[in-house]
Amino acid sequence: MIRLSGRLRSALIIGGQGIRSRKLRTFLSMISLFLGVLAVVTVQAGAETAKTLRLADLELHVGKDGTRQMYVPSMPDAMDAALSTVTGKPGVVGIMGYQAIIGEPNVLPINQGAAPFDNTEGGYYGPAMPMNCDPVNGCRPIEQAAQPPRGQAIEVVLQGLTGDVRQFRPFRPVSGDWLDFGGDPSYSPRLVLNKEAAKGFSRYRIPAEMRVEGATANPTPRIVGVVDDGNPQPTAYVRVDEMRNWMPKSSANQMYGPGLQLLFAPGSGETEALVTRKLTGLGLPQEMLHVETINARKDIAGELAIIRWIFLGMAALVLLIGVAGILNVGLATVGERVEEFALRRAVGTPRSLLAGIVLAETLLTGLLTAAAAIGLAVVALDVGAGMLGSRVPQLQDMTFPWQAGVAGVIAGLVAGLLGGLIPAIRAARIPIATVMRA
Repeated sequence: MIRLSGRLRSALIIGGQGIRSRKLRTFLSMISLFLGVLAVVTVQAGAETAKTLRLADLELHVGKDGTRQMYVPSMPDAMDAALSTVTGKPGVVGIMGYQAIIGEPNVLPINQGAAPFDNTEGGYYGPAMPMNCDPVNGCRPIEQAAQPPRGQAIEVVLQGLTGDVRQFRPFRPVSGDWLDFGGDPSYSPRLVLNKEAAKGFSRYRIPAEMRVEGATANPTPRIVGVVDDGNPQPTAYVRVDEMRNWMPKSSANQMYGPGLQLLFAPGSGETEALVTRKLTGLGLPQEMLHVETINARKDIAGELAIIRWIFLGMAALVLLIGVAGILNVGLATVGERVEEFALRRAVGTPRSLLAGIVLAETLLTGLLTAAAAIGLAVVALDVGAGMLGSRVPQLQDMTFPWQAGVAGVIAGLVAGLLGGLIPAIRAARIPIATVMRA
């Protein structure tokens, strides 16, 4: 083992001396290989960056991997039992969806149907157009009375929460504070807006009056913060108990969406089982409880892998051009050093050491090229994140993925090995008699 280590050290030292004595030729080899290694690094870094951005976007909408989500049907007794069970429990959050209009009374909202403010022509939801249908004449729209005029009011999707949903969906803070779930519920509901809803309040002068279907009166909301939830629809978040202060029991469970959504942390199996037992005890069939585990990483792995392999294939073709360049330079170098290698053989240098010297040069060239390509990719990522960070907030905390660095080092070593293998074999086969002819 010591003898092998000595040969390896000798090959690296002599190979390094050969690189230093032939700087221009080494530089030309690096140029031919640089683009190939940079392509591999770029593809790997791009794939990891796309995966990170895509996963962050999915976490904002559906939740972190491992989260268990349950949908409770819109049945008053079932929803009351589920809410009373999860309220105040750690590792679980209930979400109820409402439709709310904030602003002047008796007017149509500026963005009817909670449409984005850059596209207020059509909403995402809202009451369907009334139709009159019969077997003879088919369906015809029912004429409605004149609608009120548009006024200074904004329509939002109101998400009622029993706890801090950010443990499941990592919303990015923009300004202000998040909801405080400690203490008694306020009769002035505290709201946290998403960026799209905040856009509307910054553009228009909206009175502080909120209308929610089924409420006994119009409460006065207080906006306490703004978050980026990745949702293009105007959305506001509120404590569900603060909304239910204004809603009688007969209408407290009137909501929009598929029903009450419950999010359970991976370690909240006991709470999930308790909710299930209570609901089935009320006569709710087990099959009506839709429960699933969020696995966003697995869902996007397939589509990203296909794209990655396609671009890696293209990068491999560019890398082969660099390998051909190293091979060409290596063969020319061995041809010029025939007498040197024959002399080394004459003084007892093993063939394996001669081959190791040539391979050491090409491998060191590959490593130097990989270091240059990785350095350029790191700088480019930092510059790109700085320029696009304001438009894509996910890039602000983006760091160079270590997988791309490893891929670059492997690509450089593989290229050095492939490009130097044939020259190394040729150097090892140089006969001792060559030195006599010289």
